[in-house]
Amino acid sequence: MRRILGLFFVFLIIMGCGSSEGRQGMEVVTLGVWGTPQELKIIKKIISDWEKKNPKVKVRINHTNYSGYTSKILTQVSGGVAPDIICTEVDMFVNYAKKGLFEPLNLYIENDEDFHVEDFFSEVIDRFSLDGNLYALPRDTAPFACVFYNKDLFDQAGIPYPKDDWDWANMLDLAQKLTKFDQKGMVEQYGFYTWAWKNFVFSNGGRIVDNVKNPKRLLLGEDEAIEGLNFYVDLIHKYRVMPSPEAFSNLGMGIQTMFTSGRLAMFASGIWETPTLRDKTMAMRAKGMDFRWDVVMFPKGNSGIRGFGTGGSGYGILKTSRHKKQAWEVLKALCSEEGQKMLVLSGLAQPANSRISKSDLWSKSESLPKNKGMLNEAVKYVHYDPFHSRWREIYQQYILSNLELVFNGKKKAKEVIEAFLPIVDQKLQEG
Repeated sequence: MRRILGLFFVFLIIMGCGSSEGRQGMEVVTLGVWGTPQELKIIKKIISDWEKKNPKVKVRINHTNYSGYTSKILTQVSGGVAPDIICTEVDMFVNYAKKGLFEPLNLYIENDEDFHVEDFFSEVIDRFSLDGNLYALPRDTAPFACVFYNKDLFDQAGIPYPKDDWDWANMLDLAQKLTKFDQKGMVEQYGFYTWAWKNFVFSNGGRIVDNVKNPKRLLLGEDEAIEGLNFYVDLIHKYRVMPSPEAFSNLGMGIQTMFTSGRLAMFASGIWETPTLRDKTMAMRAKGMDFRWDVVMFPKGNSGIRGFGTGGSGYGILKTSRHKKQAWEVLKALCSEEGQKMLVLSGLAQPANSRISKSDLWSKSESLPKNKGMLNEAVKYVHYDPFHSRWREIYQQYILSNLELVFNGKKKAKEVIEAFLPIVDQKLQEG
């Protein structure tokens, strides 16, 4: 009896997830997404506007929390009940593409006079391409190139604000001037913080792997990479302008709270920090407290090289979709200029459509951060993670877990990297 009931419930789930017709014979296109309430609101607005123009198609949105999103999508694919369209982050995309889940979009683009792929940043298009085929349309791009700085702390110290052409030496000088110690020698105000250690490798001319598209060797052991890592570690332990991962955890507050409370003068991250910082700024001003901040591009290495890690997201049609024609139209709506403009106004992300990103709506808007237009230049210097189906596993298990010993001052970068490098090379070559 239990088995019969179990099969019955499975049948109901499959019917609910895989139904291709709505009421009154409407076709149903399913869309799998993750995202904050603010992101979901934008997605629903885009879909609602599109449905009004296309009354014979209903788009069913399946929202999942980010932490469980990928496993849910893969489970649905295995069960034959996957959505027609899924949202994919630039690193998630690698696993999906390697499994052959996506429908190639080249023919749809060639046969659609209203769609212009050249409107999008070429760097993001390249990330979503494999063997000459484009498999996802970009929604946003997210270089780890934003250094948020507290103008009030700079003014109190009588220090000019940083400019986009600064370098590591300039950043260190400012961070030292903005770091304060108490009578016991404990840091009470940090000058700088970032989790983006790879930026220091890239902006010193180093690389993570030999070939991002087809990685076979880890290059973190090369001199440029080691030098970049050592400078990052020196910010923590030699110059004491930045908290170590352990110290940061022991502070008991998030990076944004440290920043808005005056405990941190500068921090490097991505533009996605903006909505929360805007909210905190408005809340503080409502209490009569002024808080002024902006962003500047992550500094060049001392030899003048730029380089940043990056994120971003897009949408793709799954091969299993039975509504590919309708799904293509929905896909275009999700990445349309109207949708990109909604992202701009929310502050959530930099639009992947370069025309929108370079327009006054984004680059010259007075909304915080005012210098966000510099990201249009930053896109030229981004480095994506290796295109390898096991990269996340390799990175977490062998690279980051060991480098944290370095970041916390327990081991040296060179000895740690030399120990895990042959293991990582083997894993990369296994595919």
